[in-house]
Amino acid sequence: MKKAWLIAGVALSFAANAAEKTAPAPPSPFGPWGFNLSGEDTAVVPGNNFFEFANGTYVKNLVIPPDKSRFGAFNALADLSETRVHGILEAAAAKATLAPTSPVEKAGAVYKAFMDEAGVEKRGTTPLAADLALIKGVKTQADYARLLGLASKTFLGSLFGLAIEPDEKDPNAYAITLGQDGLALPDRDYYLTQQFADKRVKYAAFVEHILALGGWPDAKAAAGRIIAFETKVAEISWSRAESRDADKTYNPMSFAQLQALAPGFDWGAYFAAADLGRPARVVLGEKSAIAKIATLAAATPIQTLQDWAALHLLVNAAPMLPKAFVDADFDFFKHTLQGQPQNRPRWKRAVAAAEAAVGEGIGEAYVAQFFPPEARVKMAALTHDLRDAFHRRLEHNSWMTPQTRQKALEKLATFDFQIGYPKKWRDYSGLHVTSTDLYGDVERGGAFDWAFSVSHLGKPTDRDLWDMTPQTVNAYNMPVFNEVVFPAAILQPPFFNLHADPAVNYGAIGGVIGHEMTHSFDDQGRKFDAHGRLSDWWTPEDVKRFTALATSYGAQFAAMDILPGAHINPDLTMGENIADLGGLTLALEAYHASLHGKPAPVIDGTTGDQRVFFGWAQVWRQKSRPDALRQQMTIDPHSPAEARVNGPIHNIDAWYSAFDVKPGEKLYLAPKDRVRIW
Repeated sequence: MKKAWLIAGVALSFAANAAEKTAPAPPSPFGPWGFNLSGEDTAVVPGNNFFEFANGTYVKNLVIPPDKSRFGAFNALADLSETRVHGILEAAAAKATLAPTSPVEKAGAVYKAFMDEAGVEKRGTTPLAADLALIKGVKTQADYARLLGLASKTFLGSLFGLAIEPDEKDPNAYAITLGQDGLALPDRDYYLTQQFADKRVKYAAFVEHILALGGWPDAKAAAGRIIAFETKVAEISWSRAESRDADKTYNPMSFAQLQALAPGFDWGAYFAAADLGRPARVVLGEKSAIAKIATLAAATPIQTLQDWAALHLLVNAAPMLPKAFVDADFDFFKHTLQGQPQNRPRWKRAVAAAEAAVGEGIGEAYVAQFFPPEARVKMAALTHDLRDAFHRRLEHNSWMTPQTRQKALEKLATFDFQIGYPKKWRDYSGLHVTSTDLYGDVERGGAFDWAFSVSHLGKPTDRDLWDMTPQTVNAYNMPVFNEVVFPAAILQPPFFNLHADPAVNYGAIGGVIGHEMTHSFDDQGRKFDAHGRLSDWWTPEDVKRFTALATSYGAQFAAMDILPGAHINPDLTMGENIADLGGLTLALEAYHASLHGKPAPVIDGTTGDQRVFFGWAQVWRQKSRPDALRQQMTIDPHSPAEARVNGPIHNIDAWYSAFDVKPGEKLYLAPKDRVRIW
């Protein structure tokens, strides 16, 4: 597990500020106290479906925008961030020169190049020429290995995921990591299972079409060879659930051992092309799959390997090419696979391209304009409130032995919270972009990022580097650093609302902060110790008890009826499901502590506990298109929105008393069947 992540959010120490007077609240879609009761469906019994009870009317009336595959409160906040970045880039683009210098000027140049659609159309497929020539120049297996090695710094594809990351057993050092890759479809299941048979037929047509657009010879025959090859790759690849296992995906070996594992592939040529020379040590993820994929490549005709490389180049580069490529890419990956009716407006795609090339440079400008300094201070106070709640729960955990509990408390004490923006900003002085070369800008941006990663080898790990930009509406847990990161853009309603009742805020932002903290103690995060090392620090008895609890909890999700013909995979979603249960439990604990023994106020007929649960439910107000939901349930470690509400809630005793849930109702669990992990 490189990182576990989920949305999380903003704030203020509610306990300290609950009684303070604030400025009059502006009109809010979240109501006067943070939850809009008009979104409820009171015809639904809370104990039958709490998601529908809290959100049913909102979801029923929600119209998904035509340029999205899903929409809800979270997406609306992402739209706000995107609009703000758009303003930053428009201003920068208006001043863009052919030789921009500052990070935001460089971002503006990339944005301007993307918005010059006429220029993109005029250049046609010319930008592809150099990369296509590399593919056509492949004559031997060594040539092909070199081609794959170039993928980290070009639009070319690879059969392997190559990265420079903190070593999971030595977090103070960087390691070269290698994982499985090579599929253009979202997951191995798209090649192998009956539920995606219709998508495979359309994929064949797409492959032929985009190859023909790129001028690749005999596109129909090439498409057949590519799909047959990718299907073989899918058959030997690990499932996403298997790839979550931190123990099984840590396989360090020397270069000589790697050569012995898959001798038919020219690893020397591969790593040299990636600017890594002949590495002394590599950490493999899906070890058996990597060996089999390398062996498969060595046994595959060069023509097929060239065909495959051409497809992946065209797919990766399509957004930077003329409209025919953009339309083909959208029609298959967004419309066919996710049911999205329309492509996103060009300005939104231009924002994404600029973010990919100069993301943190944009973030510095974003923070200066849209992130007030006091938010960082107040957020820090809240994270400590949640940590205190976690400490109390660990102290009273009934199933842990004292030995493991003490080490868990030590791990909790070493938690690091990074809030809003990094402690230092990236230096983009070495990045060359221009407002007249979109394809080159984005490709050079990727090469710049790869060179930055390679530069860390042999140096101590930099714990101040972020995996997300400040303008990203999300958050993540980094187990090797034992840290949780909350970008600035997530620190807004509905996650935190300055004018909301504290209980709602605890349920919303408190729940997702607790979620991120719990990731350090989920089924994979628990394997990392207080120093971030992948190690066995649990007693065998505790592992057995934890596994039994997790298995029982997973069975609840597997039984949920979310979409006909598709089911939640409890092994894939286990970490996120555990984090949701832990996060909401911690939020409720922290809210109760904030009352200091006083009764919670009743607001609009709702109790404090009810408002905590409403706050959590409101975060997940969302509607998805069926194809998008099916894809999510195949590839995403996060359960669908409805399950993220109903799943954890019906394991929490306080929910039963808050909403008078009775035996016989669909979500009712007998006390002995309620799972209590953290």
